[in-house]
Amino acid sequence: MNYIPLPTDLVRALQSGAPDANGMTPERATSDGAGKPCRHCLRTVPEGAEMLILAHRPFETLHPYAESGPIFLCAEPCEQGGGADIPEIMTTSPGYLIKGYNKDERIIYGSGAVVPQDQIEPYAKDLFKEHDAAYLHVRSASNNCYLLRIDQE
Repeated sequence: MNYIPLPTDLVRALQSGAPDANGMTPERATSDGAGKPCRHCLRTVPEGAEMLILAHRPFETLHPYAESGPIFLCAEPCEQGGGADIPEIMTTSPGYLIKGYNKDERIIYGSGAVVPQDQIEPYAKDLFKEHDAAYLHVRSASNNCYLLRIDQE
């Protein structure tokens, strides 16, 4: 599996003041160090560091399933995270909401579940194999905020 953060070009634009999914300039705040996961480096924004709060829609096109919602980013340039290892932002909660999508960006009904942190990889492998998912979204189980995308390797 491959854990996919937000693209660097998009993040750099937002860090430079580009509008978010709602057409608004990202808000700036100071991180208290708890529960503020950056969707680019896939780490918690450190306590005392400046961060951005903005609306994000993790879909290429507009359609009824194209959810948008609030996310955090480091305000200063950070290195892009991701890869084959479970990122830090997926180790801070007991479980995460996982949803499967088809190649047309439509949710696969019945694929959404709150999955315990230690069962994410087996659950994801099952969605790819048994439900023919093109990709998965990982969201906060408590707030439904988008965290990252999972692709097959």
